[in-house]
Amino acid sequence: MTETMIDLPGVIAKSDDADFLRELIQIAAQRLMDIEVAAVCGAGHGERNSDRENQRNGYRPRQWDTRAGTIGLNIPKLRKGNYFPTFLEPRKTAEKALMAVIQEAYIHGVSTRAVDDLVRAMGLTGTSKVRLCEEIYERVQAFLNRPLEGDWPFLWLDATYVKAR
Repeated sequence: MTETMIDLPGVIAKSDDADFLRELIQIAAQRLMDIEVAAVCGAGHGERNSDRENQRNGYRPRQWDTRAGTIGLNIPKLRKGNYFPTFLEPRKTAEKALMAVIQEAYIHGVSTRAVDDLVRAMGLTGTSKVRLCEEIYERVQAFLNRPLEGDWPFLWLDATYVKAR
């Protein structure tokens, strides 16, 4: 069974503020995952229970990028099915600014192949161009399908072009 109490004075004493915050986030995230997995399995870690529906099967490491820095998590694996923490988004960083940069490049006419190269250069392996641009498509459709009500002033210009020497 996991620890239910955190040695807060000990954690504060052995690290500076940034490390303390990262460690606190890591401990809280691990505890949340343990609670979620216990609910999925029907029993806690190492607990014997006749109503158990599933069992743990080790851990898989994952890096979680946050404002406090990169936090290493151990996500529990299950024997039947799979588990992914509810507080994480699959294949997404905590900061969406990186995605916004890629989307802006696509909007400004960068080819899809170049967008794919940009994605790889920024270290986002396993992310498809389509997934990155879905949000753009939704915003464009919302713009195209918006209601046109009220007065819309416009300027009409007409000209004749004659080529002369």
